[in-house]
Amino acid sequence: MTRAALLVLADGRFPAGGHAHSGGVEPAVKAGRVHDAASLAEFCRGRLHTAGLVSAALAAAAALGLDPLALDEAADARTPSPALRATARKLGRQMMRAARAAWPSPELDRLAAARPRGAHQPVVLGLAARAAGLGAEDAAYCVVYEAVSGPATAAVRLLSLDPFDATGVLARLGPELDGVAAAAARAAVVASGEGLDALPAASGPLLDVMAEAHAAWSVRLFAS
Repeated sequence: MTRAALLVLADGRFPAGGHAHSGGVEPAVKAGRVHDAASLAEFCRGRLHTAGLVSAALAAAAALGLDPLALDEAADARTPSPALRATARKLGRQMMRAARAAWPSPELDRLAAARPRGAHQPVVLGLAARAAGLGAEDAAYCVVYEAVSGPATAAVRLLSLDPFDATGVLARLGPELDGVAAAAARAAVVASGEGLDALPAASGPLLDVMAEAHAAWSVRLFAS
């Protein structure tokens, strides 16, 4: 195992398509819910402990070697919004292309063949982490960081927010990122023995509602 692979996988420049998505912050900005660094921090915190936790646990479970097809179905069940399901699969396709180029793996090949229209992105990311020799908590860390860094980066563009303030938001969330990543990894271990119902199913209904509204916009800066 090389821990440097974790840096590659978590790098915002890894060509997995995340830069085109706001993580829900674009509709939150339009609604006035996110308007400065403090409100961005609250948005990121809420996303981290709901969608972030769920996605991190799915990725950790895939990194442990749990059945990726079953995990993909579990991801569907935990994603009520059709718009977010479509986004997760689109990002999964892009992540699959990048992962297979970086860390060729029979497991990635099998998932790509079974889900030609794309598996959920966290499942693909977890399998990519496994192919790279990384562990469950490594995969969880990639996901929880992405859960907050995507919205923070998007907020800089949407609000002309000072990048130093956005970075400060991420830095102050550090202890919570640690906690959520560890909880996700523990849940994946439990699920390996007790079944996928042991994985978190936290929800953020407002994120789902905003995603559906955003998908209907005729003009938008981000794809989601």
